[in-house]
Amino acid sequence: MMDKLKRNRPQNLSLNINEDCFSTCDLGCSAALISAGYEIASLEKADPRKVQFIFYRQVDIEKAVNNYWVNTLQVKARSYFDNIKMLKNRIYSG
Repeated sequence: MMDKLKRNRPQNLSLNINEDCFSTCDLGCSAALISAGYEIASLEKADPRKVQFIFYRQVDIEKAVNNYWVNTLQVKARSYFDNIKMLKNRIYSG
């Protein structure tokens, strides 16, 4: 499913965070978005106590986030758990 949502982007693309990306500091929401097939662009660690997860803006990402917060987003449980572990690994290894 993730391949369907990926866009062809040059590797050295300069992103405008407000227009080209969606960001959140919530680990659970980020893991849910990845599990739903959305592509993460980067992790920003400007504040040592907080990480900002930046996603490429894709079709219906805001709808997916709203569905997460109202508890109607459906993702595979194992995928969700694995993505939480993957994000924690990226936070603490970098």
